[in-house]
Amino acid sequence: MVTIYDIANKANVSAMTVSRVINNTGRVSDKTRAKVKKVMQELNYVPNQMARSLVLQQSKTLFLLITDITNPFYTTLSRGAEDAARKHGYNLLFGNSDENLSKESEYINTILSTRVDGVLLAPAGDPSAAHLERLLERNVPFVLIDREVPGIQSDIVQGDSKEASKKLMEHLLSYGHRNIALVNGSSSISSARDRLQGYNEMLKLHDLSANERYIFETSFGPFKDQSGLMAWLDQLHPFPTAFLAGNNVLAMELLHALRSRGLQVPEDVSVVCFDDFGMYSDLDPFITVAAQQAYQFGYLGMQLLIERITDREEAGPQKKIILPAEIIVRRSVKKLA
Repeated sequence: MVTIYDIANKANVSAMTVSRVINNTGRVSDKTRAKVKKVMQELNYVPNQMARSLVLQQSKTLFLLITDITNPFYTTLSRGAEDAARKHGYNLLFGNSDENLSKESEYINTILSTRVDGVLLAPAGDPSAAHLERLLERNVPFVLIDREVPGIQSDIVQGDSKEASKKLMEHLLSYGHRNIALVNGSSSISSARDRLQGYNEMLKLHDLSANERYIFETSFGPFKDQSGLMAWLDQLHPFPTAFLAGNNVLAMELLHALRSRGLQVPEDVSVVCFDDFGMYSDLDPFITVAAQQAYQFGYLGMQLLIERITDREEAGPQKKIILPAEIIVRRSVKKLA
């Protein structure tokens, strides 16, 4: 196995100089640095990351914890996070909570036991506060994405869910729809609450009464409530002329449920939703969406995290970045007479 002493002998420098080049510490001339790196390549030297982390008090490893990797929004977000991490020389570990608090807690245990430098995470919901408190107690930097957690002060990158919900509702209302139902995520999730608020505010603005029976609350994550969705549809009277889905996963499940009832979109009923469909958006999409900047969620969130890690004393107060969504009008909404 090649050691730093082998490199030092071949490069005709001290072992301390080789260590400084590997760990990017101390003063080393550009010429010497280039010579040492050339010898490292020639000898196929791979630094011992554990030893390096002890020297630097950093593992150069970050953790990304999201709620549903099958959702194209989080797939694209993950790519943005990875690109930002690699740009700054960090490796990225990954976890998927499925919006399950027990699974999220297990990942927090893993994070605390693996000496990662920081965490970028989409919390499962408000009860995630207990898990985040554990990170704070152990002084592990973290940044939230997509969702706030009451009582937790941290950097965050999130979408303007209320405003995007209002714009989707305005589109439906402008097409003559008045009986509009909402298929949404759990009220324990801040983004779901914001989308519900936008929905209700637009009904009130147009002098329409809110109908609690027109709201179906379920999970944003891997969908397991098809029977519940079908039962809810069966009790709706009058049947809505349009639906707003809280994300793309719910939109797809809603489409399946409507089609099983013999209803076509937009001929029989209209549908709009949050989040586009990733790479599949180029394959003749037809659903009108509030497309969030998924890649920027991950990239900017990782940038904030790395700032916290590299300059904890000077990073300043927590930052909140709110990214607007783009309303992409397609052909899933029928204009009523």
